Amino acid sequence: MKNKKKSKIRLRFGFTTIVILITFVIAILAYFFIFGDPSNFQGNSRDNLPLPNNYFGIIYKGGVIVPLLLCVMLVMLTFSVERFIAIRKAEGVEPVIDFVKEIQLKVTQGNINEALIDCDEQKGSVANVISSVLKKYLEVEAEDMEKDQKLLSIQKEIEEATALELPGLEQNLVILSTITSIATLLGLLGTVLGMIRAFSALANAGAPDSVQLASGISEALVNTALGIATAAMATVAYNYFTTRIDKLIFGIDEAGFSIVSTYAAKHKR
Repeated sequence: MKNKKKSKIRLRFGFTTIVILITFVIAILAYFFIFGDPSNFQGNSRDNLPLPNNYFGIIYKGGVIVPLLLCVMLVMLTFSVERFIAIRKAEGVEPVIDFVKEIQLKVTQGNINEALIDCDEQKGSVANVISSVLKKYLEVEAEDMEKDQKLLSIQKEIEEATALELPGLEQNLVILSTITSIATLLGLLGTVLGMIRAFSALANAGAPDSVQLASGISEALVNTALGIATAAMATVAYNYFTTRIDKLIFGIDEAGFSIVSTYAAKHKR
């Protein structure tokens, strides 16, 4: 069991590393060959100002922090899509609320085997946990133990089954949580670098260098915008997925409580 957990962790870490490396390469290529295309600038030269209302050129003028921010944004979007698919799969075929109500009804009626069939048809993390608990329900019925011990055994199975499924649900959420801070800090760093360039242009003797001044201000504003936008999207995605996971756990707890209560009510020992 421990070896399987270690192998899963390695696979997840490897997948995360590959995604970050690929998005970093894509971000660099996009920065130089899409946003930095000479046609986006006056005189077909990256050294000049961007064409009026050409946002690709404006983003390119954001400087060396822009590729990092683009990478962070791509990582955020990639893992948001991955978590959406994974959590949707974990919910199963039917809505979790309807599935839990159906299981509660069949457990109350004593149709445990039918409830197990429903779990097989439902699939997903919630169904896996409930199926494991129902099997334990049938096992303790045949065992010669005190009623309290049987109830404790069922409750322990709920906790263990949930603990096995929970890491898969929360996988990569820490990345989304980290991005909310990293994107803001990278945006702030780009803003500071841009302001340094702008003030350097103002400090020139004689007339200020208008191109360098404009580039510095553009760099500051572009990095600020990209950093805030990425952090905002990551925050929304993180809160959305944690809310859905909480609903799944609540459904598991509700079904587990119903199973334990039904066993306690129907069995004297």
